[in-house]
Amino acid sequence: MAKNKMFCDCLETVKPVRDTLEVINGKWKLPIIISVGVGNERFTDIQESIVGLTPKVLAKELKDLEQHQLIKRIIVEDYPVKISYKLTDYADTLTPIIYALKDWGVNHRKKIFATD
Repeated sequence: MAKNKMFCDCLETVKPVRDTLEVINGKWKLPIIISVGVGNERFTDIQESIVGLTPKVLAKELKDLEQHQLIKRIIVEDYPVKISYKLTDYADTLTPIIYALKDWGVNHRKKIFATD
């Protein structure tokens, strides 16, 4: 019986973690979120700020992030039409997670590449 409880407790942690990774996983999603978060609002600015990101992939990832309500697409009906991207308030909830991942990555690099 105790073994079953531990299994259930593990699943209660694993399921939401998998859900999170499903949304932000991949080579480009976090860099795009970070790029938009630091002020790159135009498609070309976002693309130029991330080395190796193609326009086709950027368009796909922006649509995906928009579906998950992390990025908002803003269309200004003018001539020419202007499209910009902003993080939603919901995306701001990722900020502590991103910084925690950054801190862990910095510490991990120090540990792995430390010269004793």
